[in-house]
Amino acid sequence: MGNDISFPRQQARTQRFTLGAPRTFSVSADGARVFFLRPATATSRANGLWELNTATGVERLLADPATLLSDPEDLPAEEKARRERTRESGAGIVGYALSRDASVASFALSGRLFVADLTSGEARELPTRGGVVDPRVDPTGRRVAYVTRGALRVVELSSGEDYEVAAPDGEDVTFGLAEFIAAEEMSRYRGYWWEPDGTRLIAARVNNAPVQRWYIADPANPGTAATEIAYPAAGTANATVSLHVVSLDSTFVPVLLEFDYLNDVHWSSGGAPLITTQTRDQRTRRIYTLSPDTGAVTELAAETDPAWLEVTDGAPAWTPDGRLVRIVGQGDEYALQVGDEVLTHGLQVRRVLDIADDSILVAASADDPTQVHVYSVGESVEQVSSEDGVHSAVRGGDTVVLVSATLDWFGARARVGDHVIESWADTPVIKASPRMLTLGERAIRAALLLPAGHVPGTKLPVLMDPYGGPHAQRVLSAQNVFLASQWLADQGFAVLVADGRGTPGRGLAWERAIAYDFAGATLEDQVDALHAAAAAEPDLDLTRVAIRGWSYGGYLSALAVLRRPDVFHAGIAGAPVTDWRLYDTHYTERYLGHPDDKPEVYEANSLIADADKLSRPLMIIHGLADDNVVAAHTLRLSNALLAAGRPHTVLPLSGVTHMTPQEQVAENLLLLQVDFLKQSLA
Repeated sequence: MGNDISFPRQQARTQRFTLGAPRTFSVSADGARVFFLRPATATSRANGLWELNTATGVERLLADPATLLSDPEDLPAEEKARRERTRESGAGIVGYALSRDASVASFALSGRLFVADLTSGEARELPTRGGVVDPRVDPTGRRVAYVTRGALRVVELSSGEDYEVAAPDGEDVTFGLAEFIAAEEMSRYRGYWWEPDGTRLIAARVNNAPVQRWYIADPANPGTAATEIAYPAAGTANATVSLHVVSLDSTFVPVLLEFDYLNDVHWSSGGAPLITTQTRDQRTRRIYTLSPDTGAVTELAAETDPAWLEVTDGAPAWTPDGRLVRIVGQGDEYALQVGDEVLTHGLQVRRVLDIADDSILVAASADDPTQVHVYSVGESVEQVSSEDGVHSAVRGGDTVVLVSATLDWFGARARVGDHVIESWADTPVIKASPRMLTLGERAIRAALLLPAGHVPGTKLPVLMDPYGGPHAQRVLSAQNVFLASQWLADQGFAVLVADGRGTPGRGLAWERAIAYDFAGATLEDQVDALHAAAAAEPDLDLTRVAIRGWSYGGYLSALAVLRRPDVFHAGIAGAPVTDWRLYDTHYTERYLGHPDDKPEVYEANSLIADADKLSRPLMIIHGLADDNVVAAHTLRLSNALLAAGRPHTVLPLSGVTHMTPQEQVAENLLLLQVDFLKQSLA
């Protein structure tokens, strides 16, 4: 791609420079082969399945969607919904499952089931009884389970026999799928788990009947019927979820356990199946072992916290020798605990990456939350990654795939020993040059980006560019996360990105400082970061300050111009939450409590009642097909602003969801925002 292309078009065309990059790594148990997905070019969305021979360094294409499919992709509705929850904007093979010996892989293409012989490299399609969602080969490689129209089915690889093992027993019932709240807020994207010997499964039965119905219409196409969704808004009923042990002959053993939230199921050869649950207030988590023959459970551990307990990635799980692995709160740290022993100190453990006989790999931050390193925890704790940056890893046998992003190079590099797995991702036409800062009394981590070629002494309008809320960091030691901010800076702004209280990586107290107080804590930290940065950099013009953001960042941007017009002179709110009663149960109630118990908290943190305070230019952007932060948020705020006589701009995006993958939409959004900011701060 030539350098004559604009950055907004390049970023949109390459889906933020992810196309062409390897991703979704797995390693065979013997460490001899690494499997991964990669599109064919820097502008192709269709991922193929690849293999790296770790002995020779040779990369081989195992399954190419261009040869396996002759027609355009046609995805089942359940798969479209699953991709929206996972923020998956790719195409082709977007996920795969391996047998234990890595001889067979299963995957879906266009709602059709494929398996690949990973020895010969041959892929073939298996006939199914409907559009395929989440196909998973069993650990022994003899059969594949998949979900279609809410039923869990199994295909025998030897004979092609396709049979149903769990059928929905109601119109609103599914087997084997994650419910909305699990996929959106718990990062649990699956609803069934194979027994290690491949003869039974644990399947989640989801009944969405109790969940209220919302309807998302497409106003640009009035002849199209509205889409009905089951959306559990704060204070309303969740789906009812139960577990069942399902045999291949459709014999059911109900799991004798009731719960509010199912966090995860773990079934490995290390011990009996593990089931992790939460109470609705998320202050109690329980871990159970399950007897698959009887459905009886035994409580193994219970954890409580006066605020909330985070859902942890990669744990609870068993070690191969049967010890329980957990991430626990230890003082102000997230620590790794194995059995009764806490093994890490001085680290914020973010997730468990791999569990082996002699060591556990974790991703963790030490004293700098902008960096995430890989550590090996065994008899001692050793840092595996070396460069300053953000790292993750996948392991099989003695082979480790280390995936690293730094401020020194574009994208993420995947290394296996001395071999770097090739990336065909495009090189951005700009290079971000963030100045990493620690600001104010609370040591807020921030990044300041100035225009390329900025002449010191020249005053610059300021653009705050935060997310600023729970579960997401914007300030990381990685080049690509700052590219859009750098382009905005090059349009004539000093761009400040700040991670205030509530963002991850800094311990329990930092995260819990936002309890019942989104509006106070997160906005205060943006203001404090701005003033501290201006004290250190005199070229920041505090008489011209704007703020922009998406999702929680959109909420924060609207909040800023409504409640602090003395500081912020213009705002752009993308897909903002404006009334927290309209957002989902698991996320909202974790931080603000139940709206029936704390109505005053919801009033204090929502924006509708502040409409008459607007005195600054505000642009609100929203995708009308958004089923996460529904467009009602923007419409209700806009109606309140109109009723109060407050001028504002609304930019509706027809057919756009919470993501904006469409190339022209993504490009023009940046251009329109810059135009709005320049006019507002002129």
